[in-house]
Amino acid sequence: MFEKIKATAQFLKDKTQFTPEVGIILGSGLGGLVKAIDVKHTFDYSEVPNFPVSTVEGHDGKLIFGLLGGKNVVAMQGRFHYYEGYPMQEVTFPVRVMKLLGVKTVFLSNAAGGLNPAFEVGDLMIICDHINFFPENPLRGKNMDELGTRFPEMSQTYNAELIARAKKIATDYKIKFQSGVYIGSPGPTLETPAEYNMFRLLGADATGMSTVPEVIVARHAGMECFGISVITNLAKPADTDKPTSHEEVQNVAQVAERNMTVVFTELIKSL
Repeated sequence: MFEKIKATAQFLKDKTQFTPEVGIILGSGLGGLVKAIDVKHTFDYSEVPNFPVSTVEGHDGKLIFGLLGGKNVVAMQGRFHYYEGYPMQEVTFPVRVMKLLGVKTVFLSNAAGGLNPAFEVGDLMIICDHINFFPENPLRGKNMDELGTRFPEMSQTYNAELIARAKKIATDYKIKFQSGVYIGSPGPTLETPAEYNMFRLLGADATGMSTVPEVIVARHAGMECFGISVITNLAKPADTDKPTSHEEVQNVAQVAERNMTVVFTELIKSL
């Protein structure tokens, strides 16, 4: 696997002659942030050796190199999910490629269901911690010693300084925000009312089907992480007559992405 990671990174270096310092992973309906990037190179995932292909609506499947906030960035317009059938090493493959390209900080976004009763649809939740509810850890198997230690420390998974700066940016721009714990689970089914209640009892404020594996791998490789969840629906078990659809999730995300773009851009400027 490490040889594949190296080969993919070398292919992109040779094609772009570009060294990104920031990696960006965009979730469902949130790919519009790329409009703010001064694009230098674009690749369909199918063009990139060893890359999986995104199969989910709302994930365009493009790898974009360019400038954002005055910094060199590489952005994934669409990610890969465990529920698509990919093993965890493939889900997180691009994060390891980012490391070899030179990325030091990873910005992640996702569309999430709100568990905290104080949350409203369209809120941005700055992720301060996460719970891994996937059936496996992406670091399972032989450790890639070239990338990180066998037992990575996870007490400060999301960078506290970036979180503080993001809160100030949101306040300065009068953007409503929340902060909380994200729980990642395999999907693809949305949660039952009992599962929503369980996640809330576990201490989660929002739930989704991504992000956690990518962050684990990024931290294993020594990269700093910052994440935002867009609250696209509310987990209210009593509202069984109001089912959530993927289309609804995308629509809300597209509206909220304008605020997310401001926070990401200003935060990247501050690096």
